[in-house]
Amino acid sequence: MEKLTIVVALGGNALLRRSDPMTAEAQRANVKIAAQSLAPLAETCNLVVAHGNGPQVGLLALQAAAYTDVEPYPLDVLGAQTQGMIAYMVEQELGNVIPFEKHIATLLTMVEVDPKDPAFDNPTKFVGPSYEKAAADLLAEQKGWVFKLDGGQWRRVVASPEPKRIFEMEPIRWLVEKGAVVICAGGGGIPTVYLPDGQRTLVGIEAVIDKDLASELLARELNADLYVMATDAEGVCLDWGTSEQCQLGWVTPEELEKHEFPAGSMGPKVEAACRFVKATGKRAAIGRLADIAAIVAGDAGTNIVAEVPAERRR
Repeated sequence: MEKLTIVVALGGNALLRRSDPMTAEAQRANVKIAAQSLAPLAETCNLVVAHGNGPQVGLLALQAAAYTDVEPYPLDVLGAQTQGMIAYMVEQELGNVIPFEKHIATLLTMVEVDPKDPAFDNPTKFVGPSYEKAAADLLAEQKGWVFKLDGGQWRRVVASPEPKRIFEMEPIRWLVEKGAVVICAGGGGIPTVYLPDGQRTLVGIEAVIDKDLASELLARELNADLYVMATDAEGVCLDWGTSEQCQLGWVTPEELEKHEFPAGSMGPKVEAACRFVKATGKRAAIGRLADIAAIVAGDAGTNIVAEVPAERRR
């Protein structure tokens, strides 16, 4: 029987919870839990793991701001750093709980974006530390950064352009075909563009690619049987935080698109799930990492499909 191909996107907050100290020890403890949940899939399926990096990039940006003798590293370099840091822990801890003979490979992943993407005209992704208004104005003048209010203070915002192409898709396919667990597309991938020099010169760019949209592209390009976004929520809920709160079980993209979800949390996940299902006819799911086995079985989380089977309607 042919193995299922499953892409699991680990949210950055699933690996470093909001209440946790931003230490290597806290992150490793969460990665251990993630590895234990993923281990059964690694043995029975073709498993590809993507991950978020929001808290980690924020920490590196804070550390860079504390050392002013040199210019801080650009966001594409910080993205590469976090890909290596997080994937190292995932690869090591997963290797500790699956058979030694099962190979695991991490790929540093670059993603092409369009320099003319409309997102560059309206930066929305918060990155780095908070500033008072005067300090933010000075940085905006010196560095050309854009700032917006986040709560009561000012933070830098950068563009979040659409992912167009994952450059390492062929090596990822080769590794999956050989039965390896692949860790890739961390943090949405390293944002890159081609210079208009006619030489196909690829360079990094100051942007943050949405990890859910990038992992959806990864799942689609792999023709995955199932695309799972593992987060710290049990699933997609209507009327979140109210007495009318209701978790969705099995739904179609059309049903989901009738509702609005927060742009900073569940919104991108719902959009990514709908894109995947519409493009492939396969199943996408959103739910807790701890419930991953039940999600794969269709018994937990929110499952998005082109048509809900009769036995799953309620």
